[in-house]
Amino acid sequence: MRLKDKIALITGGAAGIGKITAERFAEEGARVVICDVNRKVGEVTVAGLGSEAAFYRVDVTNRASVDSWVKSILEKYGRADILVNNAGIVRDSLLVKMKDGELVKQMPEADFDLVVSINLKGVFNCTQAVVPAMIRQGGGVILNATSIVGIDGNIGQTNYIATKAGVIGMTKAWARELGRHNIRVNAVAPGFTATDIISAMPQKIIDGMKARTPLGRIGRPRDIANAYLFLASDEADFISGEVLRVDGGIVIGT
Repeated sequence: MRLKDKIALITGGAAGIGKITAERFAEEGARVVICDVNRKVGEVTVAGLGSEAAFYRVDVTNRASVDSWVKSILEKYGRADILVNNAGIVRDSLLVKMKDGELVKQMPEADFDLVVSINLKGVFNCTQAVVPAMIRQGGGVILNATSIVGIDGNIGQTNYIATKAGVIGMTKAWARELGRHNIRVNAVAPGFTATDIISAMPQKIIDGMKARTPLGRIGRPRDIANAYLFLASDEADFISGEVLRVDGGIVIGT
């Protein structure tokens, strides 16, 4: 029961890594509050998290929506101990694609803006909304979802990489700013992980991911959830400003 009675907020908690993280936290005694834009899936997920859990429909790009969520949590639970900034999307495309000297395709500006607004601005919105309560209560834990591509880069993911590299930068800045308030800030960088996005890919692509991973398999959402659990627990009480890779040993591009 490493998180006994802790109030844990998880964005994008209806499905995927967010859902499994919510389940792991609940198993370890946390009172879990998840948010997501998908109300139907979110309500199904929260039903399995125990009577103390709650679901809110929240758009992390909308500051008023985020502020209302955090206010409701503080009114209900009185505190916020852990924030996992998990919500994110992908909209992959090459920066530009040329054929015979002519531009035939490029990453749409709207896709760049959307990914930045959710993956980067959403992390900023949620953290800034929660931190004052953590300061007043004497401490807390912020955990941010980044990615190995935010460290190593990857083809066709300019927008996603920009956000995940930005999250790493914010993690390090906040660790320095908030440490004096007993708030730890860390990030988790998953490798290829068996979420719905990857599971829907052709088997040939999945086999290629396995072949490029030294441990010889795709990551499981529980692998990532366990990393969040460790960093949220008192076992990581002297760890802040770090990026924990959970990737089976892969280096993109090798």
